[in-house]
Amino acid sequence: MADQNEEQNSAPTEEFVYRISTSKEWDESHRLGHICGGHLDKSSGFIHLSNLDQVQSTLQNFFLNIKDELYLLQIEAKKLGDGLIYELVDGCNSFPHFYGPSRSFSPIPMDAVTNSDKITFSDGRFACSLLE
Repeated sequence: MADQNEEQNSAPTEEFVYRISTSKEWDESHRLGHICGGHLDKSSGFIHLSNLDQVQSTLQNFFLNIKDELYLLQIEAKKLGDGLIYELVDGCNSFPHFYGPSRSFSPIPMDAVTNSDKITFSDGRFACSLLE
């Protein structure tokens, strides 16, 4: 059995983490003042995030059939504190997940979002200024 420290790490390894949001979720986040995530996040008990180099594959694997407009949110990792946990999800890729303080499901505060951009899809590839 692997050591637990090899499977998860609470220390941010990147300056920014990224959230892919639908326009409905992004509009709701503006209205509420925080990012609550979607149904999958709430049922998982954490908000799913990606490192920049993981965004394109996450989009390709999970968002190809989403008809709603998508936005990429750049989030300052250090503002998430110890609620940001990096976890091994498939035996080789470690993804950032936001659990919140004391590992209780918590929204991401809007002041942690440093940038956002609408994602476009063309020629089988997703694009936005944050992915360039």
